[in-house]
Amino acid sequence: MIHVCPATKVEETLAASGAAHLVTLLAAGTDFTRPAGIAPENHLFLKMNDIAEMQAGLVAPGRAHVESLIAFARRWDRARPLAINCFAGISRSTAAAYIVAAALAPDRDEAELAWALRLAAPSATPNPLLVRHADALLARQGRMIGAIAAIGRGEDAYEGVPFVLPLGG
Repeated sequence: MIHVCPATKVEETLAASGAAHLVTLLAAGTDFTRPAGIAPENHLFLKMNDIAEMQAGLVAPGRAHVESLIAFARRWDRARPLAINCFAGISRSTAAAYIVAAALAPDRDEAELAWALRLAAPSATPNPLLVRHADALLARQGRMIGAIAAIGRGEDAYEGVPFVLPLGG
């Protein structure tokens, strides 16, 4: 299972889920301390801004970020849940959860997965750059991009509510 949350709910989410692996997606320079219960090798910290297109002075989500995410997910033994967080738990982390679930279940329908994400997280608005890179890397031929576009922008929220995205169909 994949547990997704905002940065303010990481400790609470880890305690409730028993997750031993953590993916953090935050802008460079944002304060974040790896929780004590997460071994360094079980924490992937991806530094990027939450932007949908290139902007001067900001770090756009890139192909290398998604390659690292997919490699980390494939090394995860799934004995315990995976937690994913970003600042608000709405854009980068929801995209990362969608990507991990797609990478680990290559036969899972992209649209079904996107709607499972929407049902689990009404505020989810997955970062389109992350999804675009994943679609290319996973050879999904635009289906991931189309599926996320089809669920549309999530409900307005300052911060997402922690949720679970099951890996199964």
